[in-house]
Parts: sequence; structure tokens; C-alpha cells
Amino acid sequence: MTRATTGVPQPDVPDLDDPTTDPFDVARAAADVLAARTGVDRHDVALVLGSGWGGAADLLGEQAAEVPATELPGFSAPAVVGHGGTIRSVRYTGSDGAARHALVLGARTHYYEGKGVRRVAHGARVAAAAGASTLVLTNGCGGLEPEWVAGTPVLISDHINLTGASPLEGATFVDLTDLYSTRLRALARTVDPTLAEGVYCQFTGPHYETPAEVQMAKRIGGHLVGMSTALEAIAARQAGLEVLGISLVTNPAAGISPVPLSHEEVLAAGAEAGPRISRLLADIVGRL
Repeated sequence: MTRATTGVPQPDVPDLDDPTTDPFDVARAAADVLAARTGVDRHDVALVLGSGWGGAADLLGEQAAEVPATELPGFSAPAVVGHGGTIRSVRYTGSDGAARHALVLGARTHYYEGKGVRRVAHGARVAAAAGASTLVLTNGCGGLEPEWVAGTPVLISDHINLTGASPLEGATFVDLTDLYSTRLRALARTVDPTLAEGVYCQFTGPHYETPAEVQMAKRIGGHLVGMSTALEAIAARQAGLEVLGISLVTNPAAGISPVPLSHEEVLAAGAEAGPRISRLLADIVGRL
């Protein structure tokens, strides 16, 4: 395993936050630096590991390289406790016996950080520029179904974007039918046939949803509530990636939970479920 040294100058690339800059140019620049630092010319699949999911990368295969995210153009240091700050390349064996590489994006930018939608979408765009054909998006979330106790993994079948934002710019029209791939959900169920599925509602955060907002989400068809994933999935579809989304229910949502919500509760539920769901995810990715 190699690790990039710190203090290496970044190439002269346009500023991602400059509205005159094409965000895909910055994504390609980041992918070029990534290839140079890791020695891996092409990654096959990319993963964004949310709360509770971090151990999957260790179970998937051998870490080939690790790069501090801030040394790649366009990435920001994570602002949330429980999220890593590195980009990892993991070597694993696919179901056909061929050697593959997974790109583990440990520097997720959330919309509520106020850094702009481009920063939120950047990881998905870099994954596509690095050669990936599939993006696996995971998160920790609140559950609206009483039978989904803390620690339950749920496949995302669709989403409702309640942020009022989009990573698409200008007159860009992208079809979101089957955004969360039916094929990949079926593949996931070959690993665990008991996996439930539901519609994920992305709120802006960083505050948790009110009980009334949770009931609104339920009435419009939601089953899961959280603060990530939907904007990233839209960006992934625009970039041509097939998306698999999996949520970990870390707590019943507000008004369904009998106790107040806290980030410590989310971290604790993720830690408790971590080994089990990480094994599940590693086994799913091994079949992609």
C-alpha cells in the first residue's frame, strides 16, 4: 500500500467554485492527479461510505493507495465527525475472477456545509472521470417504518429531493427514471434476499427533521429521511454512472422515535451495525 506524500503542489487547474469553470474539467484534473498518486489508471467502481459503512473498504480487498482528499483538485476536508478525509484505491477480485479497483471516496461534502452544489457533486464526477461505471452511495438515515429498527440496511428505490437545489447547470435535462438501478438492487438481493427497499427524502439539514416534516415525507411517499445522497445520485446519472443506493437506518425519525435525536446516537448505531453491514456491502461490490 502506498500513501501520497503531503505538500505536493497541485496542478494549475480552474477553481471549482468559479461559475465560469466547467466542473467536469476540475473532475478530470482530479482524476489525473488520482491516477498519478495511486498508480491506478482506471477504477471500476466507486463508493461513498456514509455513517456506519466505513469498514466495507477494509473487507473488500487490499488497499493499494491512499491520498489525502485535499491534495486532489476540488475536494474539501470533511466537516462531519465520523467521516474520513482520504481517497482510497482498493484492489479486489470480481465475481469473474478478474482483478479490479474500487475508489473509496471518504471526503463527502454535504449540502448543508454551504460550499455549493458543485462540491457536493464533485465526488461522483471524479468517479466517472476515473473510469468507474458504477457508484455505490451509502448513508445513515432516519427510518419511517416502525419495523426498521436501528441497524437495518435498506435499498434506495427512488428519492425525493427536498433541498430545492440541483447539481445540473443551465438547460441540462437528465432523465432520472430508474436512477437507483433496478438491476443493481436485484444483484444486492442475491447477497441478502431479505433486504427491504424504500424512497429516500433528502432534506437540507444540518438540523434534524421536525415530526411534522417527517409526516410530510411519509405522506408524499418517503420511507427514509436524511441529508445526503440525492444530489450526488443526480450528478452520477448525468455523468453516466449506474447507481446503487443503500441506507442504514440509524434511528427512527423524529416523531416516530420516542426519544430526542442526536448525532451521537447515529454514530453509536452505525458502530454497532458496522461489521455486519460492511460485510454485506463488500459482498455486494464483489459481485458488481
